[in-house]
Parts: sequence; structure tokens; C-alpha cells
Amino acid sequence: MSRIGKKPVTVPSGVTANVQGQTVNVKGPKGTLSFVVDESVAVVMDKGAIKVDPRNETKRARAMWGTSRALIDNMMTGVTKGFEKKLEITGVGYRAAVQGKNLQLALGYSHDVVYPIPEGITVATPKPTEIVVSGIDLRKVGQVAAEIREYRSPEPYKGKGVKYSDEFIFRKEGKKK
Repeated sequence: MSRIGKKPVTVPSGVTANVQGQTVNVKGPKGTLSFVVDESVAVVMDKGAIKVDPRNETKRARAMWGTSRALIDNMMTGVTKGFEKKLEITGVGYRAAVQGKNLQLALGYSHDVVYPIPEGITVATPKPTEIVVSGIDLRKVGQVAAEIREYRSPEPYKGKGVKYSDEFIFRKEGKKK
């Protein structure tokens, strides 16, 4: 049995949630989110909480049971607190700046990389070497952070590139004479 799936998702105060068929809609102080639950899982609103149960004992139903519950819980957290990912830029001349609806990155290429910021995501640069991606949808925040990191992943010899603030870069020793 799924340990995560067994727990009901409590609806915090200030948040309205409703279940219509397989669709879960959540509205809170930061915005609204909706999620269509997999057909192999049943979703029920019960006494101020959302309960998720598998429809049968197939492997897919058991896998989607805990996953669906976790995604609904992330929606509750997103509309109340929101999510954020911090990125750090390391390298001589590497910097970032937000210009309108675009993030401009100087990452050692012959040209600046211009990343269009998607709807529902806020990107801030408190320092030229720091990027903060925030929003209410955890999947979207993680995807945007991963796409920004992908432009120049950190390399193991000098550690230059874009990395998550909590990421450890395993450093390698260079060539010896």
C-alpha cells in the first residue's frame, strides 16, 4: 500500500477546492490551479479533505495513487505559499539580467542568451550572478529552472556555469605534467 496515497490532502483555510469527475480545481490567495487525475485513480472530496484511492490493484493504479496525491498536495502548497528555485552563476563575465518579459544571460558565448519568461512564472535577479525563479506551479518552476541551467551546465574542472544554489559540483583535478 502507498504510504503517501493513504493520507488525505487537507484543504487549508483560505483555499477552495472542488472535484468534478477526474478534475481537481484549487483556488487560493496566490492563484488557481487545476489537475486532471489519471483514470486508474478515484478522487473524492470528503469533510474538507481530498481523498485519493486506486480503482483496482494494477501496477499502474498503485503507481498513480501516490503520484496523484502528491501532485494535489503540491497544488495546495502552491496556491498558499508558492515555490521558488535559486540558481547561481559562476564564471568570469557570466551574468544575468531581467529585461521586460525576457531573461538576458551572458554565459561566455559570442552572443547573449535571451530566455522568454513563460506565463505564471516570476524571474528575479537580486545580484547579477543570482537568479530566483518563483511561481505557484511546482512543475513549471522546476522546468524553467532546468531550462535556464541547461544553457551552460556547470563543468567539473573550474565549476563555471549555472547551478542550483543547493547543488554540489564534484570537482575534478586537471592534467598533470
